[in-house]
Amino acid sequence: MSSAAVSPAARLRALKPDWLNDPRVWRTEVLGGLVVALALIPEAISFSIIAGVDPAIGLFASFTMAVTISIVGGRRAMISAATGAVALVIAPVNREHGLGYLVATVILAGVFQIALGALGVAKLMRFVPRSVMTGFVNALAILIFMAQVPEMRDVPWPVYPLIIGGLALMVFFPRVTRVVPAPLVSIVILTVITVAAGIAVPTVGDKGELPSSLPVPGLPDVPFTPDTLTTIAPYALAMALVGLMESLMTAQLVDDITDTHSSKTRESIGQGVANIVTGFFGGMGGCAMIGQTMINVKVSGARTRLSTFLAGAFLMVLCVVFGPVVSDIPMAALVAVMVMVAFGTFDWHSVSPKTLRRLPAGEIAVMILTVIVVVATHNLAIGVVVGTVTAMVVFARRVAHLAHVTAVTDPDGRQVVYAVTGELFFASSNDLVHRFDYAGDPDDVVIDLSAAHVWDASSVAALDTVEARYARRGKTVRITGLNNPSADLHGRLTGELTGGH
Repeated sequence: MSSAAVSPAARLRALKPDWLNDPRVWRTEVLGGLVVALALIPEAISFSIIAGVDPAIGLFASFTMAVTISIVGGRRAMISAATGAVALVIAPVNREHGLGYLVATVILAGVFQIALGALGVAKLMRFVPRSVMTGFVNALAILIFMAQVPEMRDVPWPVYPLIIGGLALMVFFPRVTRVVPAPLVSIVILTVITVAAGIAVPTVGDKGELPSSLPVPGLPDVPFTPDTLTTIAPYALAMALVGLMESLMTAQLVDDITDTHSSKTRESIGQGVANIVTGFFGGMGGCAMIGQTMINVKVSGARTRLSTFLAGAFLMVLCVVFGPVVSDIPMAALVAVMVMVAFGTFDWHSVSPKTLRRLPAGEIAVMILTVIVVVATHNLAIGVVVGTVTAMVVFARRVAHLAHVTAVTDPDGRQVVYAVTGELFFASSNDLVHRFDYAGDPDDVVIDLSAAHVWDASSVAALDTVEARYARRGKTVRITGLNNPSADLHGRLTGELTGGH
């Protein structure tokens, strides 16, 4: 059929998002957004307490972050809102300088994130090894579970059967139907039971007062001076880096779960835009929320930007319009949801005996170290950095042993040829200098690099040192077999690194 034969109605359907064409997708996205919104409320309030601000500040941030990132973000269906990592970074600003400086820090962090995104910081994700990613996911699951433990301590005994009942509903209800997300069914049923039976258990309302009106835009109440900039800049840069690290790792995780690709550069810039918007609305800023994203993507099955947008929109509707009803939701219902998310997030295959027997010891160590650092610091970004650096060290040590030197002396004893094989870089080239018999070799020495590659200045310096040691004994060295990139690097740097010694 030619393009001219396609009806205007068909062309219009092709331009519509999936959720407008398919009612099933629409239902999944709407219900997914509603479940996430319910789960966001106690989290946002808790993070507000960490940052030392009014609960409304965290709820406003979750609203503006989710709505904005649904439009400008690079990863569909990912949830961004107020987070604990960001709260920890900016808490000292509020404590020492006040709310105005905190809001200004959020705006400046957004500017930094846009700049970092434009500079290509997202490309650094390629250097995060799989062992670090696995450790990141497992540590995340542990942190999600640990965050629920306080809600199970020193509480009335009915909390425990409610949590067990909520877990049972989420396990068995999908066997009946998947039309409605099991977490939403669990929250509704447990709320009805506690309210109807008058069971006294901790509720969402106990976490803090919900806002009764929408946020209004405005400028931060700070003096616009260089002193203000120097005060908030270090905190803003730290927030920008932590937020980007957590967001990009979450985006990569969602890519793997959904088997789709996302624009990490757009996501980096989008996080900056969302934080700027959030700052101008008086919010505390944020980044991608891994737990809520797992609820949206893995539990609810959402796949489009609509669920992210509705998570923020429903959050404000629930707070402003249905505040009294939402306040009656038992915390046990939300704890059950997050425990199920933690269980589903953990990569159980990565710790099975069969997998551990096959993995190299270095990769197991990197995975375990990543988990330990993240759980100890409660900071996913620190764990990823430590794990990645450790993985690079392990890799460098492994590759360093792949450089070999073998010597063949002519029958007449006038020439020796050293054949070097492998990769020459800072780790392997350190041993290169000690592989030659400077005193015992004949006057004519050939170093054949046909089966080697010179990667860095350290290797060129090592070759210069070898030549210098032979020269002090009146012997001549010829380096042969360099491939084009190695020859170019060697030609530019030889004689310039060792000062002639």
